[in-house]
Amino acid sequence: MSESVALSRREQKERTRQAILDAALRRSGEVGFAQLSLRQVAKDAGIVPTAFYRHFASMDEVGLALVEECFGTLRTMIREAQKDPDTMSNIIDASAEILVRAVKENKGHFGFVARERQSGSQVVREAITRELELFISELALVLARLPNVERWSSEDVTMAAGLFVRNMVFRAEQVIALPEGGRPEREEEIKRKARREMRLIVLGFEQWES
Repeated sequence: MSESVALSRREQKERTRQAILDAALRRSGEVGFAQLSLRQVAKDAGIVPTAFYRHFASMDEVGLALVEECFGTLRTMIREAQKDPDTMSNIIDASAEILVRAVKENKGHFGFVARERQSGSQVVREAITRELELFISELALVLARLPNVERWSSEDVTMAAGLFVRNMVFRAEQVIALPEGGRPEREEEIKRKARREMRLIVLGFEQWES
């Protein structure tokens, strides 16, 4: 088999796998992931059910792959923000803007996490919880470099990171709930509240003692 043929087959396999994930993500927005059937997802992806098993062993595996994909979107957003010097010099205001924009641009992914972390299948719920805890730990590494925070215990830095992440999740869910077409005045209100809440958290940094 030539290298070009092998590459073409790998590309086709990856396209089919992505089609399954896209179909599951889209359909889960209508009925919830736990209610999805393998046959329906396969049909939406344009494949027969037997072909599904060439890519995933079960719908639970699809759910886990979607969780990984969703949090990959979130991590990409954070990495890109950290590269921008304007963002880092005015991180609170910039974070509120980035959050609303990112949720609007990736509503499928953020909507999946918002829905499934509370009412999805147990496997998916547990995976989302693990990813959120990991994200809190990653954010804690960033916060640990801030003034005043470097003298805190690791437990307290993680606690502060958790406050930021829980605030972000709550505000993201509000953006997801906005009607299609958006409501600019409501978006501005969400960003305003997010900024105030983050400032309140940061103001407590100076006085906090581990």
